[in-house]
Amino acid sequence: PLISRNYKGDVAMSEIEHFMPLLMQREEEGALTPLLSHGRVHFLWIKYSNLYLVATTLKNANASLVYSFLYKTVEVFSEYFKELEEESIRDNFVIVYELLDELMDFGFPQTTDSKILQEYITQQGNKLETGKSRVPPTVTNAVSWRSEGIKYKKNEVFIDVIESVNLLVNANGSVLLSEIVGTIKLKVFLSGMPELRLGLNDRVLFELTGRNKNKSVELEDVKFHQCVRLSRFDNDRTISFIPPDGDFELMSYRLSTQVKPLIWIESVIEKFSHSRVEIMVKAKGQFKKQSVANGVEISVPVPSDADSPRFKTSVGSAKYVPEKNIVIWSIKSFPGGKEYLMRAHFGLPSVEKEEEEGRPPIGVKFEIPYFTVSGIQVRYMKIIEKSGYQALPWVRYITQSGDYQLRTS
Repeated sequence: PLISRNYKGDVAMSEIEHFMPLLMQREEEGALTPLLSHGRVHFLWIKYSNLYLVATTLKNANASLVYSFLYKTVEVFSEYFKELEEESIRDNFVIVYELLDELMDFGFPQTTDSKILQEYITQQGNKLETGKSRVPPTVTNAVSWRSEGIKYKKNEVFIDVIESVNLLVNANGSVLLSEIVGTIKLKVFLSGMPELRLGLNDRVLFELTGRNKNKSVELEDVKFHQCVRLSRFDNDRTISFIPPDGDFELMSYRLSTQVKPLIWIESVIEKFSHSRVEIMVKAKGQFKKQSVANGVEISVPVPSDADSPRFKTSVGSAKYVPEKNIVIWSIKSFPGGKEYLMRAHFGLPSVEKEEEEGRPPIGVKFEIPYFTVSGIQVRYMKIIEKSGYQALPWVRYITQSGDYQLRTS
C-alpha cells in the first residue's frame, strides 16, 4: 500500500495484504466483483488510473455510501494534485494524510467539499501562529459549501445542459435500448450569498400549474447537489439553492423516452473466396439540418486475422487499429440530413477459421452543440441577493454519444 489510514482500529492493518492476491485470483477466474471478502473482512474497492482505492470494514456497511466516499476522495485529490496517480501521492504524503483526517472522522464522512478544504489545508506549509489557527466557520455553517465575503466585479452564471444518448440497435434495425442521461453543470461567479432559482420545462411542474404539457419533459432519477433545497422541490418542483463558488454539477437526470438514432449506420460485409473481405458503411445524420455533429468517430469491427487494409471515404479519414480489430472512421463535421460512405478492403489468410466469429457492434461517438435530444429547456434563472446586483446568466446545450452501439449480426 502507498498510503493507509485506520480510522476505528477494528480492522488490522495487515489485512490489506490479502487484497491484491484475492483480486488477481478472482480476475483469473472471471469472477471479479466490486466487493471482495476475506474471512470477516470486506474490501470495497475502485480503480482509478493506476491506483486501487480500498475501504475495509467488518460490519454490514452501507455500500453505496462507501463507494460515494471513495469517488469523492478521488475528486478531492484530483482538485489538489491535478492528476491523481502514484507519483502525485508519493510527492504529497503530508497533504494526503491531512486530507484523509478531514474527509473522514472515526469512520464517518465529514468535510468532502474540496473548495472548503482548500481554505484551511493549503499546498504551502503555513507557519502556525498562536491564536490564528482555526477551522473556517463555513465548515460549521448551515451553508457549508460556500464561504462568506466572495466578491466579483462582474457577476455571471454559466449553465451547461449536457445530454448523453445511450442506444442499442439490433441487426434488424430495431431499437433495443434507448435512454438519455443528462447533467446540468453551473459555473458561478457571483458576489455575496445569492439564492438562485432555476426553472425547467418539467412535466410535473406544468401539470401542477395547469400549463400546456406539449413542450415539457418528464425527468426520472433526478439527483441534486447538496445545495438544492429538497423540501421546496418536493412541494412545488422549485429548484432553489445557494450555489458553491465556481464549477459544480447542480443535477443529473434520466429520460427513458424512445429516441430515433441521431446517426444511423448501415453496413454490408462481403467475403470473397476466403481471400479478401469488403466492408461498406453508410452513415446518415438523422437530426435537424441546422445542427452539426462534431468529432464523429465510427468504430467498425473487422475480422481478427485481417491484413493489408485499404480505405475509400466520401468524407473524413479511416484508420485501422489492429490491436482492437476495428477501423475508426473519423469525420470532423457532420451536418444533419447528410449521408456519407466508407469502403474498407482487407486481405484474409487462405486458411480461414471454420467457426463464425461473433461480430461486435459498431460504436459511434459524436457531440452536437446547441441541441438537446430530449427537448429540455432552461426557462429562467432568478438570482436574489440582498445587495440587489444584476447578474448575467448564459446557457449552452450539448448532446453527445454515451453507450451508442449498432449491432451488425
